[in-house]
Amino acid sequence: MFKIVAPLLATALLMPLLAFADTLELPREAQVEFSLIAPLLLDASENSARRDDVIMRPVTDGSGTHTLPQHCVVIGSASLNGERLRLSATSMTCIETEGADSEIYSSDITAAAHGADGRYGLPVCGYGRCELGSDRGFMLQFTEAVSIEPQANPSAELNEQRRKTNGDGVANPVPANSPDPDDPN
Repeated sequence: MFKIVAPLLATALLMPLLAFADTLELPREAQVEFSLIAPLLLDASENSARRDDVIMRPVTDGSGTHTLPQHCVVIGSASLNGERLRLSATSMTCIETEGADSEIYSSDITAAAHGADGRYGLPVCGYGRCELGSDRGFMLQFTEAVSIEPQANPSAELNEQRRKTNGDGVANPVPANSPDPDDPN
């Protein structure tokens, strides 16, 4: 009997690990279309030729060689360089959802924006000023391959506890049988 129960128990314990073993992967030189969350203005005459903490998101159904989950943000920096705006990405966080389940991916990355001409930087500058609206897409090219394992997701763990039945769920136990206060017995 123990020979049958042990493999079943091991499989049951490993099942959550197997279910969330997917990785978010992009090959070296993958290109994904992005846009800014908020418009960006850099002006050399006002000593604002550089900005850190620029927030970008992938364009839904964007062009490019690869796509990312719908819920992603990329953090990077922008700098004015002659007639081009140089955008570099340094970190990425994505949440991939399927029904009530979700996985979180977060890692440092190395990527840079390239213009339609294939050159590094975007040709959106003139006279010491760069302006890029949040409605304009651009291509981010990943200079290194990306392979991100899913991270711990406390929200998903809490939801799993809530879904358990028969009073086993810690966050949502089945109420105990209580006497009816209106019952005269």
